[in-house]
Amino acid sequence: MRGPSEKWIEVFPGVERHRLAVSEHLYQMEVRIAQGSSVPLHQHPQEQTTYVVRGRLRVQVGEDVFEAGPGSLARFPSNVPHAVWGLEESLVLDTFAPPRVDYLAADGD
Repeated sequence: MRGPSEKWIEVFPGVERHRLAVSEHLYQMEVRIAQGSSVPLHQHPQEQTTYVVRGRLRVQVGEDVFEAGPGSLARFPSNVPHAVWGLEESLVLDTFAPPRVDYLAADGD
C-alpha cells in the first residue's frame, strides 16, 4: 500500500485532489471543491463513494440530483454518469474500487 502523495493536482478549475492511499483494490483521495466549481458529467468503470467532510455539494447520479452536506455519502456505481457542483467550499473523501490507473499515472510517484 502507498500512502499520501505530497502534491495536490488540479483536476478541473477549482477542483484539486490529493492521494491518501492506494492498494491493489482501492484508491482514496481528498478533494477540495471551490464554491461555484464543478466536476462535469462523466463516467468510469470504477465504483466510487464520496464522503462530504465539510461544505455542501449538488450531486447528480444518473438522473437523480440531490444536495449533500457534512456527513453525507454519495455512491457512484460503475459506468453510471455523474457530476458534482460546489455550492460551498467543500472537502470530500473519494474512494475508488478498483484504483483509477489514470490517477496513479498522474500522481507520478
